[in-house]
Amino acid sequence: MKEIVSNMAGSVFLVQVNPGDQVHVGQDVVILESMKMEVPITSDIEGVVKEVKVNVGDFVNEGDVLVLVE
Repeated sequence: MKEIVSNMAGSVFLVQVNPGDQVHVGQDVVILESMKMEVPITSDIEGVVKEVKVNVGDFVNEGDVLVLVE
């Protein structure tokens, strides 16, 4: 199991994947909002989404797991 983690702190603005979805390197998986800026978090791995660990409105810190990929 591989993890896609947040590279910054912010609020989850949009989740763009669901369990069962195929993800590719460079694909946006979550959009964070921080200081009125929308920042995409992209996948650095290929695979199938097993679990989305965050919901819209959640606050995440740098290093928090956002998505589990198999």
